[in-house]
Amino acid sequence: MNELRIALIGLGAVGRAWARLVTERAERMQRLYGTRLVVTGVFTARHGAAIDPRGLDLSEVLRAYEAGNLTDLSVHPAPADGGTFVDTCPADVLVELSVLNPQTGQPALDYVRRALRRGLHVVTANKGPIALAYRELRDLARTQNRWLLFESSVMDGIPIFSMVRWGLPAAEIRGFYGILNSTTNLVLTLMEQGASMEEAIRQAQAMGIAEADPSHDIDGWDAAVKVCILANVWMDADLKPTDVDRTGIRSVSPADLRAALDRGHRMKLVCRAQRRPDGTLQASVRPEEVPLYDPLAQTKETEAFLCIESDSIAPLALVERARATPVHTAYGVLADVLQIARLPNPIR
Repeated sequence: MNELRIALIGLGAVGRAWARLVTERAERMQRLYGTRLVVTGVFTARHGAAIDPRGLDLSEVLRAYEAGNLTDLSVHPAPADGGTFVDTCPADVLVELSVLNPQTGQPALDYVRRALRRGLHVVTANKGPIALAYRELRDLARTQNRWLLFESSVMDGIPIFSMVRWGLPAAEIRGFYGILNSTTNLVLTLMEQGASMEEAIRQAQAMGIAEADPSHDIDGWDAAVKVCILANVWMDADLKPTDVDRTGIRSVSPADLRAALDRGHRMKLVCRAQRRPDGTLQASVRPEEVPLYDPLAQTKETEAFLCIESDSIAPLALVERARATPVHTAYGVLADVLQIARLPNPIR
């Protein structure tokens, strides 16, 4: 039986969903892959930390988290900060699920760096480190001969990175376009149905889609971060979110949406990256009028759409029809961990 020791940072909605998945699918993972996942440590910013080299009972971890304190589960003095946790927790893999900071990527970026330098594999759902420092982290992972995997950083765990890595070998990705932010897509759908932007945002917040401060989505920053990740990973770019030509939907009105419909179009916040003939990369996030027959125009509410253009096959489109949940994101994280369990030596 292959045993993989996990150090987990973050027990937000995705972290708790991941812990439940690991518990619920333990027997299946052992039967299908001969793999047993052992969580040897958990660190949270507000509920303390716990380390046990023998493995923590994740059901007890979830109960302790709900009670507000994990430290009673620790057999060693619980580290007071995440950096110390990464340095000291006995583990083979860091699963990093802390809160996104789109400006600096911290503290997740430091956690990922420290884990790779220590010789751990890293799985993260955090967009910040991959958008802001992908080349550095990729090169560090290669030097250490360790995996750096981030399937859940874009499209909620749909296996887009695995698909390109394993399904399009030696292909050159020349561009992509799509709808990658569920909040703005829902707001535009509701506005098209007659709501004001303020009303649409309140509905999105009530559904749990939009944050209390939705500006990160409305102003296009979340979409720009995702464009950076895809371009940097697939097209060897070195973009930062500020490099993306970005216009959000703040100035879009219901009248604009109705006028677009009258012209046989639907307005969407479209993400694009394209390699120009001269080799430079053009990346943008902006509202665009899309013909109603285009699949982009039929991507409504919280749905997502991504079309990948390469030199090897016809444009390939992926559609996420159902509303994504933390369980979907957690599954992408689990899939990355299982890839490490099955292929502990990275294949470049």
